[in-house]
Amino acid sequence: MPTNYLTNFPVDLLTRAAKIRLAVFDVDGTLTDGRLWYGEDGRETKVFHVHDGLGLKRLQANGVQVAVITARISHPVALRAEELDIAHVYQGQGDKRACLRELLDALNLTPAQAAFTGDDLPDLPPMRIAGLAVAVANAHPWVVEAAHWQTTRSGGLGAAREVCDLILYAQGKSDAERERWQ
Repeated sequence: MPTNYLTNFPVDLLTRAAKIRLAVFDVDGTLTDGRLWYGEDGRETKVFHVHDGLGLKRLQANGVQVAVITARISHPVALRAEELDIAHVYQGQGDKRACLRELLDALNLTPAQAAFTGDDLPDLPPMRIAGLAVAVANAHPWVVEAAHWQTTRSGGLGAAREVCDLILYAQGKSDAERERWQ
């Protein structure tokens, strides 16, 4: 880990991240590397990064709710979400912005209190209303254009962890997290 990790963030980015009470993530290309794997029997498998999982758990432990909104329906997503105690899992969402708006209403949150992390064109609509829009390192150029920030790591390879760490840092919780693991 570089010594300058969690430093040199623009003030506007930290201001946005400090307000986040709900962190929402796309799945394919964001929590995974975007490749779809099918076995001979037609079953889909996915690979998730353990660093991302711990980051999501630490967000939840620090009072930030986590959600997944994805256009596809996949049993591995349900399994991973259950393992990480993610209560808000929305699969098969053709309109991710509408889904995000409904979730915000249900949780009595404003768009400024939500982060949305994505990688491709279906993620643009929810990113445009989120208070913190994040593009993973390997995101489509239009997604990068719409983002307030871009991770240095690619989707499925620790990008979600960077988002989690940014939010915890902006909310003044990084030192306590680091101390917890000493």
